[in-house]
Amino acid sequence: MRDEMSPAERYAAAKFRAAEQATALAPFRAMYDFDLDQFQIDACQALEAGKGVLVAAPTGSGKTIVGEFAVHLALTEGRKCFYTTPIKALSNQKFADLVKRYGADKVGLLTGDNSVNGDAPVVVMTTEVLRNMLYAGSQALDGLGYVVMDEVHYLSDRFRGAVWEEVIIHLPQSVTLVSLSATVSNAEEFGDWLDTVRGDTEVIVSEHRPVPLWQHVLAGRGMYDLFEEKEGVIAPSRREVNPDLVRLARAESQNSFRGNGRGRGREADRERERRHRGRVWTPSRAEVIERLDAEGLLPAITFIFSRAACEAAVQQCLYSGLRLNNEEARAQVRSIVEERTASIPDEDLHVLGYFEWLEGLERGIAAHHAGMLPTFKEVVEELFVRGLVKAVFATETLALGINMPARSVVLEKLVKWNGETHADITPGEFTQLTGRAGRRGIDVEGHAVVLWQRGFDPAGLAGLAGTRTYPLRSSFKPSYNMAVNLVGQFGRHRSRELLETSFAQFQADRSVVGISRQVQRNEEGLDGYKESMTCHLGDFDEYMSLRRQLKERETELSRQGATLRRAAAADALEKLKPGDIIHVPAGKFAGLALVLDPGVPAGRSPGHFRGDPHLQDGPRPLVLTAERQVKRLASIDFPTPVEALDRMRIPKTFNPRSPQSRRDLASAMRSKAGSAGIAGPQRHRKERAAAADDVQLARLRTEIRAHPCHGCSDREDHARWAERYHRLRRDTKQLERRIEGRTNTIARTFDRVSAVLTELGYLEGDKVTGDGRRLARLYGELDLLASECLRDGVWDELNPAELAACASALVYEARQADDAVAPKLPTGNAKQALGEMVRIWGRLDALEEDHGINQTEGVGQREPDLGFAWSAYRWASGHGLDAVLRDADMPAGDFVRWTKQLIDVLGQIAGAAPDASPVRRNARKAVDGLLRGVVAYSSVG
Repeated sequence: MRDEMSPAERYAAAKFRAAEQATALAPFRAMYDFDLDQFQIDACQALEAGKGVLVAAPTGSGKTIVGEFAVHLALTEGRKCFYTTPIKALSNQKFADLVKRYGADKVGLLTGDNSVNGDAPVVVMTTEVLRNMLYAGSQALDGLGYVVMDEVHYLSDRFRGAVWEEVIIHLPQSVTLVSLSATVSNAEEFGDWLDTVRGDTEVIVSEHRPVPLWQHVLAGRGMYDLFEEKEGVIAPSRREVNPDLVRLARAESQNSFRGNGRGRGREADRERERRHRGRVWTPSRAEVIERLDAEGLLPAITFIFSRAACEAAVQQCLYSGLRLNNEEARAQVRSIVEERTASIPDEDLHVLGYFEWLEGLERGIAAHHAGMLPTFKEVVEELFVRGLVKAVFATETLALGINMPARSVVLEKLVKWNGETHADITPGEFTQLTGRAGRRGIDVEGHAVVLWQRGFDPAGLAGLAGTRTYPLRSSFKPSYNMAVNLVGQFGRHRSRELLETSFAQFQADRSVVGISRQVQRNEEGLDGYKESMTCHLGDFDEYMSLRRQLKERETELSRQGATLRRAAAADALEKLKPGDIIHVPAGKFAGLALVLDPGVPAGRSPGHFRGDPHLQDGPRPLVLTAERQVKRLASIDFPTPVEALDRMRIPKTFNPRSPQSRRDLASAMRSKAGSAGIAGPQRHRKERAAAADDVQLARLRTEIRAHPCHGCSDREDHARWAERYHRLRRDTKQLERRIEGRTNTIARTFDRVSAVLTELGYLEGDKVTGDGRRLARLYGELDLLASECLRDGVWDELNPAELAACASALVYEARQADDAVAPKLPTGNAKQALGEMVRIWGRLDALEEDHGINQTEGVGQREPDLGFAWSAYRWASGHGLDAVLRDADMPAGDFVRWTKQLIDVLGQIAGAAPDASPVRRNARKAVDGLLRGVVAYSSVG
């Protein structure tokens, strides 16, 4: 084709290639052994053009490529890039990826647990770490050019979502933000908010899956396509449900009236279903995996909305004799597992269920859920990616985290327990879960399989699969810690404005965000104008106030004069008679005119127009103009009174329709008028003379001339800046009134939070007290309770293990409340301190109620949960894992996760406690006591 191009075309093509090679994107693309998708190219080009980007794309589509390009740009430009993730597991994974690409010297990691090379130009961190840096004004922010916020849709999370918004709002404007999100239905709305608070932001939405997804239903021995395939039809929402599935559902409905088989066991029930419905039954978990294996659809992730059911599924597969690995794969699995778990003490292996877990892994089967030991989860992830584990039974948390795609995804049910009731999964959840199916670069297509259940509705499933709705909803609420940090950094007024720019407020009232940002810009402009209008001779603002009063008085007198002139003009028009020669003072027909008809209805007395609201336009005289036109005039043509300059007789033979008659009469009028003067200017001079006699005007003029600033050589220059200042201040006041008149729920919540802090002595106006500065270092749901306990000395007499028990109440929340059984507690000082903590919480709860703070809205202090106190006390005291877990009645993974959160809050307490306080020393000792065994060697929490 090259030979078919003209010389000009070849030159243009060469020029384009040269220009492309000159960009930073060209060498970046060369790092990958595959071509970038168009949405990735568009996002990278927007970044290189200096814009922020929001990329919303399906799971597995490769949107992290855009984040990696931000890293590449930062290194190319000699600036820093922070790569933030919502969970430590993702941070660890991304850290490993970037180290592999750029080297250990250029990449750091900060997750709270780990601190590796924190001064590197590229640092991977959890979002909370960056939030804390911003509030502390960390020097690590110097030179920061880019921030990547991976999984930014986490801001919907009701517990941690506020962190994302805090970071987005507080990041310096010089930082370019790269937001990576799952496919959300309101990406444009979120992008509009980012554009408002961050500046020029490109929104790039891709709904294209790089690996096509096929939807199936597994019913008995049959694998049915969900949609009936028709040529040229691609979109699920436009496809029709497979009629075979519809027939099966109808047949089941008809058979549902047959005998229930009461008294039979589950197996008998299943046999009955097989006999009555033939092909239709819910296959067992082992049968599902065997079927997928036979179809070549492994590896697969089966989502089960229960931790216990995930573990039970593995056991069921093992009992059935299912084996997915050959001897070579089994040996590889054992080698990897032994290497990764070598640091676990032998005595803990049995407690952790190590040998049962290993047997499943060797067969290629595993569970994955939050209750597992973090190390175990990491091993499962690694083996799955390597293809050594082919069937994973997981809870939905896997869909939101690390890179672990499969060829197929199986959903056992389309309902889940949401903490209160069993509810249908949403289209967004369905999309998120099935998004794991299809490995880019490995699979040509992915498969989503839903198991047939009694009462199955094919049309309902088609609705889930064909709907792409995953709305992003802000969960932002001001907390006590946030309030003291904001007030300490910006003052209360500016803090309120910042909160008005949150995505939560944006969604509550989109216009308020733009107005608030304009108020902030105006206030910055006011500061500049005020500096420019400063005069060394005196108070120029005072001088300008006098000038404005003078102008207002002149305007008032002018307005009064205009009112009088209009009244006088109406009176004068009423006095006109046919034959009067007048001078029309304004309008299109200004100049000499002869009154043909004064336009006053017969029988009307003088002045009647001013008293009749229906006749406010006044008389409308019919005149002949000097240009020989006959026109009906209006009061607008007479802003000043008009008087007859002369009079003449109108011939009875005058015909206004005759050009000749109009010409003759106009000529006669001009001759008659001659050189008659116009009285208007004299009247204006009289009005100006009257104004000069005004006492108030005279006083203001005297004060202005006597003011020191009147003699300044730069007076008029200062005055121009002062006028700008005054106009901008007036506009700003108007904007503030508009904000106050609209929904400002976030700011009002902030006011209530600030009122509580003021009453407790943490704030004094715009000042943060010493107690407030302590609170600023305590993060978490019970930040204020922790601060009150420190201030009241509740923990002063506790030893390290007792302090760990008390601090656990600040972080732990039972998955399901069990009010029937009181939690076991340590005795002595710890029990007394826990009781005092509950009493302090009661006092705070009453105070919050007085100030209108509602915990159901996500603001305020929840009741401390004492359910982990005994486990924390025992572990910090040095007891073994077996004994602690037996008493705790919780999985090892939960125990490790809660202990790591406890370690984090103890670190905060140590940092907030006074230097000489025993609490600081004991908190650090408690951390040492907790950070051992399974807790110490678990890299993620």
